[in-house]
Amino acid sequence: MSIKSLQRVLIMLLLIPLIACAANNQQPANSTAKNASAPAKSKTYTQKEILNKAEGFFGETSKGLAKALQKVFEDHGEPNAYITGEEAAGAIGIGLRYGKGYLNHADGTAKEVFWQGPSVGFDLGGNAAKVFTLVYNLRTADGIYQRFPGVEGTLYFIAGFGVNYMQSDGTIVAPIRTGVGWRQGANIGYLHYTRKSSWNPF
Repeated sequence: MSIKSLQRVLIMLLLIPLIACAANNQQPANSTAKNASAPAKSKTYTQKEILNKAEGFFGETSKGLAKALQKVFEDHGEPNAYITGEEAAGAIGIGLRYGKGYLNHADGTAKEVFWQGPSVGFDLGGNAAKVFTLVYNLRTADGIYQRFPGVEGTLYFIAGFGVNYMQSDGTIVAPIRTGVGWRQGANIGYLHYTRKSSWNPF
């Protein structure tokens, strides 16, 4: 099988979960009634709290990080959880990511989480990076374990930090990566968060 044929197959495999995720994200007609009985909003992190934690995680204080976080807070407000971790990524037109970290809740609890996923782009090579991910509208501790497709048109590169938004079933994740770990070409895809490590990106 040629490289082009392999890429077509991988793209088709990538699109199937994306289509399924999009279907799950559609709100039913009676969603208003369901939202009326939704549980009270959980405790959230302030922008200052997140900035302090992100600076401690990345090991630096920079205006670029502050600007990236400001953009996310302007778009989505205060998160009720965040993920700190590391990932490895590589691409030959078709990209792959594998990561491991900890999901931290505003109530002080934390749990290990893994993620992996394919992407389609125009870059070539590999890298490793730290990733700080803000999580919004996480209703339960296990709600993170699902596929999050990228939200079209939300690729930002701010002063050395890459930010994009991914959403599934009302929950939004916003991974923030340093410039060395951000593959600007690999911006169409999804991340699958799991309880255990897996080599299967789909």
